[in-house]
Amino acid sequence: MTQPPRPAERSVLKLVVAGGFGVGKTTAIASISDIPPLRTEEVLTAQGETVDSLHGIEEKTTTTVAFDFGRVGWDEPEPVELYLFGTPGQPRFWSFWHHIAQGAFGAVILADTRRLASSFPAADFFEQLGLPFVIAINRFPGAAPRSLDEIREAFDVNAAVPLMFCDARKSDSVAGILLALVQHVVKTATADSAFLDVL
Repeated sequence: MTQPPRPAERSVLKLVVAGGFGVGKTTAIASISDIPPLRTEEVLTAQGETVDSLHGIEEKTTTTVAFDFGRVGWDEPEPVELYLFGTPGQPRFWSFWHHIAQGAFGAVILADTRRLASSFPAADFFEQLGLPFVIAINRFPGAAPRSLDEIREAFDVNAAVPLMFCDARKSDSVAGILLALVQHVVKTATADSAFLDVL
């Protein structure tokens, strides 16, 4: 008797979602995750205003204090399971980033044109770490429009780094970012046989 074909085994990749305070990391992971996301959010208080500036994001009421986690699986073009780890954005939590990034294959840097400079340290961090990344500009209502060329110049990143606009609230938009990241990682890691063996 002929056995039915087994479904292709999924590769598992760890990806990091980073960026400045209030750029939409928690929202992005929640919008794409196949499971209820793990969140470590706390309510912002008046006492915290001395260390967490809300200039430009006055509507923000909570903040991530450790990390976010979500999971999304794709069957096409190749079976893959993505584990998404979101970093806290405030400078006082940057020491967590090295732990969160350990074992990751790539990163998404989210940015907000209202506070673009808040995401510059994430680009510096991943460049120093040698981890491939893409930059996604989360479109917030009322944010001043800026071209991708202006944003690339502001980040001062290599022309090979993918840069795109997105809406962190929409799963298809976040999926496009993740697909761009996976493609970028594969493209930049063709000489890394260990990585290719995982894929």
